[in-house]
Amino acid sequence: MDVKKIKLYTEMRDYGQMINRITFEVPGGAPELAPGDFLLSNCCDDLSAKHPIGGISAVETAGDTVTLTTDWFLYRLAFEIKGRGAAEGIVINKTSAGEVEVLHADWFSRHAEDGVNYRLYAPKRECGPRPLVLFLHGGGGSGEDNELQLTDTLGAIKLAERCPDMYVMAPQAPTGGLTLQQAFARMQAKGDPYKVILGSDTDNEFDSRGWNRWYLAKVADIIRRMIASGEVDRRRVYVIGMSMGGGGTLKMLSVAPELFAAAVSICPSMNGESWPILNHLPNVPTFLATGYIDHSPSRHAYILQAVSDLWKRGRTDVEYVLFTEEELAAYGIGTTPDVTTRELYLENHNSWILVLHNEHCILDWMFSHVKE
Repeated sequence: MDVKKIKLYTEMRDYGQMINRITFEVPGGAPELAPGDFLLSNCCDDLSAKHPIGGISAVETAGDTVTLTTDWFLYRLAFEIKGRGAAEGIVINKTSAGEVEVLHADWFSRHAEDGVNYRLYAPKRECGPRPLVLFLHGGGGSGEDNELQLTDTLGAIKLAERCPDMYVMAPQAPTGGLTLQQAFARMQAKGDPYKVILGSDTDNEFDSRGWNRWYLAKVADIIRRMIASGEVDRRRVYVIGMSMGGGGTLKMLSVAPELFAAAVSICPSMNGESWPILNHLPNVPTFLATGYIDHSPSRHAYILQAVSDLWKRGRTDVEYVLFTEEELAAYGIGTTPDVTTRELYLENHNSWILVLHNEHCILDWMFSHVKE
């Protein structure tokens, strides 16, 4: 069967970008099709991508257009839906799809300014300057497409849905000419890529992948211009990020501490740059949050040691929470059967899900801070 205009309808959910509806056209009129006319492969709905969904739940035909409805499944996988019988010849995957819609991504306008690619959600400004929350994505969101920072994980879109009266700024970190796989291979060449190696090479080179200081300085300048233009309330600018973006959040506080009323750093990477910053954290109220264990068993010990020293020095504006096994499991994290220890650590890394659901009132805490 010859099909055209395959479109995937996706949404940013807790486990990332997920699909539950697909449409396509059959020129000349579509035949009556049933769920049993399709076979699914690699369509999974759990963090470790081990649990397949049941299949197609409904097929609707209207003229030339066919709509498939499924349980939610992960877009990031190499999934495939193949027709058989009356649907023979239909192949639906990322390659055959001509369009992918992401719910509410169109809320974010595209910008390229001074070498910075970013997306911006802008609220209605009926009451003067508005607050701004800067979202820094994790390692998988780096690129030059000005798209992945919205779709790599739950993040910017969730913040815009939750905070419709605030600006949400989502810049995209550069790749430095490296794919995620190449960057990971370079880390592996140095040993365990998740091990905390203090004093090691950092991502601070001019052309490297990730949240470099020079790039963050340009992001800060864009925010300053938005404040100067009267768009943004200078007293209520916040920064939040996870994983590489959690480390990037600490880095941003060292680049432009005067900009921010408060910060949230989620499962931040610890290395020869982020570790010293955390030990000498600028005077910005900061909440750190991680799972009880994730990528590196030692990462949390370093974070706790640094935070404990800050508390001893009287930093009452620093908070830290370690989400328990039970708290993570309430969101399906760490509950996939028969995972390896490494797979469990990878699942537990998704502690940003709890933060973006405002567990421990972390988002409320951040937004409660207003600079004098």
